[in-house]
Amino acid sequence: MNNNHKIIALIGLLMLEMVQNSVASVVSTGDFNKDFFVMWSPSHVNTSSDGQTRSLKLDQESGSGFSSNQMFLFGQIDMQIKLVPGDSAGTVVAYYLTSDQPNRDELDFEFLGNVDGKAYILQTNVFADGFDNREERINLWFDPTKDFHTYSILWNLRQIVFMVDWIPIRVYRNHADKGVGFPRWQPMSIKVSLWNGDSWATNGGRDKIDWSKGPFLASFGNYKIDACVWKGNARFCRADSSTNWWNKERYSSLTSTQRRYFKWVRKYHLIYDYCQDNQRFQTKLPKECSLPKY
Repeated sequence: MNNNHKIIALIGLLMLEMVQNSVASVVSTGDFNKDFFVMWSPSHVNTSSDGQTRSLKLDQESGSGFSSNQMFLFGQIDMQIKLVPGDSAGTVVAYYLTSDQPNRDELDFEFLGNVDGKAYILQTNVFADGFDNREERINLWFDPTKDFHTYSILWNLRQIVFMVDWIPIRVYRNHADKGVGFPRWQPMSIKVSLWNGDSWATNGGRDKIDWSKGPFLASFGNYKIDACVWKGNARFCRADSSTNWWNKERYSSLTSTQRRYFKWVRKYHLIYDYCQDNQRFQTKLPKECSLPKY
C-alpha cells in the first residue's frame, strides 16, 4: 500500500471514529447572521441570503472580521475555510478562540499568505493566563485556496487538539499540575478576521502585500459549534455529562489512529516548533516541552 492509500485509509478511520463517538447537541444554527456579529468594516463582509456562507474582504481601505454572539467553555468548533487565492503575500486569515481578558486565554489558527506559487503556512498558537510564545508552523499538504477544508479545535479539561480535515496537527495537554498554564476557567468567543499582516507574516515581513492583486477574499461556511455556552458557571461546563461529550474519557488523549496521523504531520509538514527553538529560549525551553503530548 503506497503512502496516498495509507492516508486515505487513515482518514476513513478517523471520520468513522468521529461519527461513532460524537453524540451531542449542536448549539449552532448554521446561520452566520444568527450566531455571529460583524466586528468591523461591515462593507467588507458579504453573507449569502440564507446565511450559510460568508466572505471577508481586505483592501487598502480596511480588513474585516466577525465574532460569535456567545462565549464558550470547552467543546469543539469546526469551520470550513477557503483561503485567499493567488498572490496572498502579507495577508493573514485568523480563526481563533479568545477570552479578551488582560490575562487572556487564546487558541489561534493563523493562515499566512504567500507569494504566488509558494505554499500557505498555517501557524497555531496557544495563550494561557496571558502568556503566549507557543507558536508552531506547518506547510499544508494541499492547496487551501481551491476548495473548502475543515479546521477544528477540540478543547476539554485534558487537552486541546488542533485539526485539519480531522487530522490532528497539534496537541497541547493540560499539565497545570506541573505549573504549565492551560486554558480552563475563562470562557472564549470565536473570532474570524482577514487583515494586513505584511509587517511579519510572509518571509519575515520582507514580502509585502501587492495591492494591485486585490481585493483579497477569504470564504467561510458549514461551521459547527458544539460547545458549552457560558452562563456564568464553570462547573456546569466542566462536568462529565452526555451533553458535554468532549469531557468524556475517550477524548482525554489521541486515539491510536490520531497518533499515527499526528506523527505523520510532525515528520513531513512541521516547519517550526517553539519547543525546538533553543536559541530563542536560550536553551531554557518552556516546561511543557519536556512533558508528554498525549
